[in-house]
Amino acid sequence: MTRTLKVVDAGRPDEVFVALRDALTAAGPAVVPRVGGLGAAGAATRVGATSGAQGARGAGVDGVRWPQEDDAVAQSVALVIETSGSTGTPKRVALSTDALLASAAASAGAMGGQGQWVLALPAHYVAGAQVLVRSLAAETEPVYYGSGHFDAERFASAAGELKHDLRYTSLVPVQLARLVDSAEGGSRAVASALRRFDGILIGGQALAPGLRERAEALGARVIATYGSSETAGGCIYDGMPIGTTVVRENGGILEIGGPTLAEGYVGDPERTAAVFHEDAGARWYRTGDLGEVSPEGRVTVFGRSDNVIISGGEKVLLDAVERAVQSIPGYGDAVVVGVEDARWGEVPVVVTEGDAALSLEALRETVAGVLGRAAAPARVVEVGRLPRLASGKPDRVALAALVRERGA
Repeated sequence: MTRTLKVVDAGRPDEVFVALRDALTAAGPAVVPRVGGLGAAGAATRVGATSGAQGARGAGVDGVRWPQEDDAVAQSVALVIETSGSTGTPKRVALSTDALLASAAASAGAMGGQGQWVLALPAHYVAGAQVLVRSLAAETEPVYYGSGHFDAERFASAAGELKHDLRYTSLVPVQLARLVDSAEGGSRAVASALRRFDGILIGGQALAPGLRERAEALGARVIATYGSSETAGGCIYDGMPIGTTVVRENGGILEIGGPTLAEGYVGDPERTAAVFHEDAGARWYRTGDLGEVSPEGRVTVFGRSDNVIISGGEKVLLDAVERAVQSIPGYGDAVVVGVEDARWGEVPVVVTEGDAALSLEALRETVAGVLGRAAAPARVVEVGRLPRLASGKPDRVALAALVRERGA
């Protein structure tokens, strides 16, 4: 049996909420939240970019046809998340009703119960869609932040509308940083809003320890999450799997099993088979992330296995360099990308907003002291604003291009 698709404008999260309610009760079609609605394929469009490659109906900017309302998916599927991801490779992740509700139940169990949520993330991003799913599971009405640039005072106003005893939200690190900056800058409203939540989920990318410490010093209850669209969003909270999620390390790569796994990728059986596999009667998702699992079950993520460069013959994990740089005051939002170098083959380059807080030599010495000389950044590139995907993640493809242009 199959189910048709319903494309809903992600800019109207109230409509996505209603469509998801129908999909989760099997009364309606599977939901495809998409920026601009039918035919826009907005999830594939990078922030600040144009999508002039639409062409025929449903053609995405990558030239691959995006699912349309006359397409069909398995009856079990309730939500399709479309994303180009931080590397530019498009994905159309099919999530079942069972996976979505299992994720909502596991989250509620880990956070102390079901409650009311502020939606401050795009509804076509899995973390945003999951705020709506959790609200449906809790039978509460979410508070919608709305569209536009994230503003701390506006978010504080939305937080003030929460009425439930348990109050939650889901953010990306850059949003949390703006809230913390505002509260530290003297905004009582924002400081009060941070303390008002019983849990603030932070995902999408690694949470810098310094930012977490600043947020917690203000009274915020921060939970760092790890997961992806393929796991129905965050399934590891502060390093520990939630619900019945299981994690293992296989050849240095983290694999995740449990009831929240996606059905696969719409219209892409080869990619589905490449990352979802059966082993000893259990189904696993191969994340592509380097990491380890302690005997107690604590998960440590080192970084993407495809975000590694060879500099002077040595392997350098760019995610590790980025964490080291972000731990330095003034570099909390910095991003590290790899670029070609005539002498070393490839080198790490730091991209940061505003003026660099340290001299290049001081930055190199600090990073080298932690990770070795090969990891020392070769340059610092300053930009007015980091290009980001709609999810809030840094657009690493655009950043690498920018660094190459500046180098030229």
